[in-house]
Amino acid sequence: MIQYLKHNKIDLKKWDTLISEHGMVYAHSWYLDVVNPKWEALVLDDYEAVMPLTCGRKFGINYLYQPFFVQQLGVFSKQPLSSEMQAQFLNAIPKKFRYCEIKLNESSTFDDTVQGIEYHRNIVLDLSRDYETNRANYHTNTKRNLAKAENNNIEISYGYRLTDVIKLFRANRGAKVEVWGDAEYAMLERLRQILAPHNQFFIVSIRPMDENKLLCGGLYVMNDNRVTFLFSGCGEEGRRLNAMTLMMDEVIKDFSGKPYILDFEGSDDNNLARFYLGFGGKEKPYPSYTFNRLSFFGKAILNVWKRLRLK
Repeated sequence: MIQYLKHNKIDLKKWDTLISEHGMVYAHSWYLDVVNPKWEALVLDDYEAVMPLTCGRKFGINYLYQPFFVQQLGVFSKQPLSSEMQAQFLNAIPKKFRYCEIKLNESSTFDDTVQGIEYHRNIVLDLSRDYETNRANYHTNTKRNLAKAENNNIEISYGYRLTDVIKLFRANRGAKVEVWGDAEYAMLERLRQILAPHNQFFIVSIRPMDENKLLCGGLYVMNDNRVTFLFSGCGEEGRRLNAMTLMMDEVIKDFSGKPYILDFEGSDDNNLARFYLGFGGKEKPYPSYTFNRLSFFGKAILNVWKRLRLK
């Protein structure tokens, strides 16, 4: 039986015990508490399978949405679930939610009868092989850019401040991301704070030799057998010097030969996908699920709200 539970009715210990078997940091209760403090859930029997419901309410409309810094959620289970059972979870979403736009996870499978499913592209790399084998699988262009980076008089370090990486991002690519503001960057800082006591994150940075200037930096999250590339910032000089390529290679080098998967977190963007695939990564599709039960008036309100969020 699938139950719908409000936030205060969820057994967080049972929840996190189940989630820890899957390696995806996004679905842990403490992570969800930061990105969507009032999250709710669907739970099968005694936590045999669970599905977080990341919810919001605007203008009297209850809706489900994908929080920032969360690529995949959906159904997580102790045993593999049939596509029919996974569809039952979607059907169990309470009718009070009038609009839904969420991402499920790579284990989710559905037949063609389920409406509202679209697939997206993630890229992952199996790090269990030794570094020499991994590097040999880099694409030709990646090898070329890495060789250039290694001769560019730049160096790798650990422990740079996340605030500096955020500042670099905001000054460059972030200037074009209209939906991110102070609240989203503050959320990222809170995630770092909650990850810190458990040693579940690290920051890799690239700077010029003998100069304390950040060229490129990345925040990586470690959870169970997965290393997730959660956030990065790179300036124009860093791009010119192939700093991002050097940073990714450093992480691959450090974790090669260990039972980890490097999750690049994307991407549907073809240019980013080409960059990640260049390290020998493989495509791993995952679905999204949408529905719209709003009235004509409700749809009009939703459209206004979406436009306001972009300003």
